[in-house]
Parts: sequence; structure tokens; C-alpha cells
Amino acid sequence: MKMEKKKIEHLLAYNVEEVIVKEHLERDLTRGEPLRVKLGMDPSAPDLHLGHTVVLRKLRDFQDLGHTVVFIIGDYTGRIGDPTGKSKTRPQLDAATVEKNAKTYFDQVDKILNIKQCEIHFNSEWFKKMPFEEVIKLTANFTTARVIERDDFQKRLKSGEELGIHELLYPIMQAYDSIAVRAAVEIGGTDQKFNMLAGRDLQRKMGMPEQDVITCPLLVGLDGVQKMSKSLGNYVGITEAPAQMYGKLMTIPDSLISSYFKLLTELTVPEKEIKTNPRDSKARLARTIVEMYHGASAAKQAEEEFVRTFQKHETPERVMSYELRVMSIGIVDLLVKTKLSESKSEARRVVEQGGVQIDGKVIKDPLTTITLTKKGVLIQKGKRHFVRVMYGA
Repeated sequence: MKMEKKKIEHLLAYNVEEVIVKEHLERDLTRGEPLRVKLGMDPSAPDLHLGHTVVLRKLRDFQDLGHTVVFIIGDYTGRIGDPTGKSKTRPQLDAATVEKNAKTYFDQVDKILNIKQCEIHFNSEWFKKMPFEEVIKLTANFTTARVIERDDFQKRLKSGEELGIHELLYPIMQAYDSIAVRAAVEIGGTDQKFNMLAGRDLQRKMGMPEQDVITCPLLVGLDGVQKMSKSLGNYVGITEAPAQMYGKLMTIPDSLISSYFKLLTELTVPEKEIKTNPRDSKARLARTIVEMYHGASAAKQAEEEFVRTFQKHETPERVMSYELRVMSIGIVDLLVKTKLSESKSEARRVVEQGGVQIDGKVIKDPLTTITLTKKGVLIQKGKRHFVRVMYGA
């Protein structure tokens, strides 16, 4: 089925940074033949975040038009870890961790794609069977100079940071994925451009038609500075609890509201409306995104809880409870035991900054001892985190 010119223009422009080669892809889309559209994701963490959804939503656009989405779980590339944008070598993941993380992806991806209509592969299907002789032949298609010309590799070399040989293999392996699945199009974030172009080069050298490449904008994280990333802690996971998701989205800088609407939702909100009332626009954004991933009822409840807790300064209805078999405990140890802080140093810092309250009273001395009762004390860290701790004999 042939596509109209306007639909093609929208497909290749909306939430798209660059298309390589646009004229070729336009011709293929005009012919109406189903294309094999590839996306690879490494299971380096068990949860996907809103940043991942930008590319997944573009993939869904192709799926809705009848094209074949080829979704690759990088269980082999994931053991290396994509070095893109990293200032140091990533820790290598073992096979068990990669497999465990991969199992969570399908339900999450299904929130955006129709996973049953996807062609799914693990890249261990081909890499596990590849003899070392074939690995050598594969790497012979690339030069060291070509691989290390990447900006992130150059920065690490100039700063004296180590660059592992295994990291140089990553773009080569991603390129071979395109060979293995006969990709006609590959979609990824702008930070994946080098790797996707490597796929074009390898296809050409191996006598295959070169895939077209679509890059999508990177979503800036909650900090308003760097791209959304779990390792940076500036993310919103798509499986996070509705109240937590809503609360996080309400913390984004006003400057991000417009791009979040555009990249993450189907809504078009006038810039003037956002500038006139950023708080209401942010609330609309948070409600819309929570509804997309958890449903209307959960979105409504999350919004009501946010208003009650942060605008009316009331305690949320549902608070996680802990029971400890001690009557007194230091505030620092208490924050770590209740998982409100990941370490004692982080706990001390947040206390000294006045970010912790016990039963509504701000605690600033990290040496403070808290007396527990069977009724429990309410700990509040920051604006969003509440825990009730009770003494249990």
C-alpha cells in the first residue's frame, strides 16, 4: 500500500533529528513495500525509562504502517556495554544478569509496541555460533583509525582514561546485527549515529543494500542538563509506581515541559499556554504520562496524592512501613536501613542539608538518636519520600 507524501514527510520529520539517506527511504516508503525496521537494546538494566520511549514510539509509527519491526535484545553486546558517551570503561555484566534484565523488557516494550507483531531476536543467536576465525574476518572490515575517531573515544584517550579493546568491538557487533537481520532501516538516538553508520558500511562491504538510518532526539533528564539515564539518577522508569512517576515529572524544569509533551505524548500544547501557567501544564503532562502507562484511574489517584502531600502538605495515604527490633537508632543508620539513603555518607549529607524530618520536625544533626515506638515515627526525606518505622519486640 503506497503512502501519501504528507504522511511520509510527517513520519520522517516528527520527533526525528536526521534521516540517512532521506531520498532513498522516501522512495521505499512511496512504493509501499514492507520494510524491516531494526532497533537493538542492551539489557544493561532491568528497567526502561521515558528516554527509551522516544525511539520506541517512532518504531511504533512504522509498525502501525505495516512495516516489520525487528527488535534485538543485545544479550551479547550487553556483556560489553555500549561505550557511547561514557567517560570510562563500563563494568562488564555476567550472562546471568543480562538474562535476568532481558526478561523484564518484553512486558515493558509491549506498553508501546505490539510485541506480538515484532520479530524478536537475541544477538547471541549469531554471536554464540561465530568461530574466532569469523570474528577476525569481521573486524578486518574496519580500521582502528575509523573506530577511534569517535568523539567519546578521542576524549578518553586525550584525558588518559583507558580504552579497552573489547569496547572497540561494540560498534562492529552492532553493525553485524544489521547483517544478521537484513535491516532496511535502523532507528536510534542521536548518540547511536556512529554505530548505525557502521552498520551501513558493513552491509555495503558484504554486498548487501545499505540500511537507512533515523536518529531521534535524546530526552533530557530531570536535572535539565544531561540525557535521561539510570546511572545519572535523572530518570523516570516506565514501570515506576504512578505516584512516584507523577511526583518525578512535577520536578522537571519549566524549560523541559514543551519538549516532554512533544517527545513523550500525542498532545500539542501551545508554548504560550506553557509559559503562562507552567505548573498546570506540568500537572497535565504528568497526568497524561501516568495515564499512558498505568491507566486513567491510577493517574487521577496519583494526582490527588500529589496535591494532598505537596500542595496541602499532608501525609500520603499509603506509606511504606518498617519494623525494627531496637528502641533507639541513629538517624544516619535509620535512613540507610529504611533505604531512604544508599549510604551513610549520603544520609549524613541530606541530614546536614535539612532534608530530613521526623514527625514533621526537621533534623539537622547527623548524630541525632531516634526513639522508636510501637505506634511508629514518620520519616520524610525531601518532598516525596515517606517511611513509617515502628518498634517491634
